[in-house]
Amino acid sequence: MQAFVSVLLVVVSILLIAVVLLQSGRSAGLAGAISGGAEQMVGKQKARGLEAVLSKVTVVLGVLFFVLTLVVAYYI
Repeated sequence: MQAFVSVLLVVVSILLIAVVLLQSGRSAGLAGAISGGAEQMVGKQKARGLEAVLSKVTVVLGVLFFVLTLVVAYYI
């Protein structure tokens, strides 16, 4: 059981890294570097399409990573 959970944790970790790297930055490009976080203060834009899916998958994988880490720590 411990080996299965450990392998599952490694797979979830790799998937989480891949999903985070696939997401675009909040302030992409030179305009984002100049304006900084001012755009977020004025109005928050909702993610659409693939960005929304990647955001939800990131949350699910993050929670799964946390739970699996606790399970692995319990078995050690």
